[in-house]
Amino acid sequence: MTPKRGMLEVCVETVAGLEAALRGGADRIELCAALSVGGLTPPGSLIRATASGPLPVHLLARPRAGGFRYNTAEQALIADDIRAAADAGLAGVVIGASAADRQLDTAVLARWVDHARTLGQQRGAALSLTLHRAFDLVPDPLAALEQAVALGFDRILTSGGEPRAIDGVTTLAALHRQAAGRIIILAGSGISVETAPALLATGITELHASCRSTREIAPDAPERRFGFVAAQDGDTDVDRVAALAQLVHFAA
Repeated sequence: MTPKRGMLEVCVETVAGLEAALRGGADRIELCAALSVGGLTPPGSLIRATASGPLPVHLLARPRAGGFRYNTAEQALIADDIRAAADAGLAGVVIGASAADRQLDTAVLARWVDHARTLGQQRGAALSLTLHRAFDLVPDPLAALEQAVALGFDRILTSGGEPRAIDGVTTLAALHRQAAGRIIILAGSGISVETAPALLATGITELHASCRSTREIAPDAPERRFGFVAAQDGDTDVDRVAALAQLVHFAA
């Protein structure tokens, strides 16, 4: 069998999405809720439902929408989410925090990293650590990369400081070069079969995508009238996962 050239991480927010990612050939799951606002911490029931699956699952720990500057109470929530991931036997966590000037809050991140390491030692299996897209708000991404390396992160999920990764491809390429194998650059945001080739051409081998298909909800549908669903609804699409996985795994 031809070895895979790259890895596809799919972010999912439902049990159906998890099944679609698995059937489509994803390599890893980022588990979250509320993808419409970039993802939030998923409920404990979903965490438990995914824990016994065949794919490694990384839990997004983000307690609310908005920016990534967290007060003491919110920091404690994220620490508890890290513990929930470890207790459930998940493979990793996805965390991030900003200072007032949108630099990485290295003091807060260091405490969470130490907490995750301690939990990993207790369970006999380390938690993989991904720095999430709080990274994309920093004024100097190359300097922030060095901070992430020093903190002990395994990878950085980033779109290169732009809303869509394809528009940040030059920065992503620079980050990958500077990383030099010390940390993984996981390119995410707007990833599709159309945009993936240019990102893979930078040398980056890990991509992060939602692979969602959406549908319009009729204005007169009771669920929409009552505000239970937005004008557009969607979930992970197995065919989109499969097409992107094929490209990531085997493209030259």
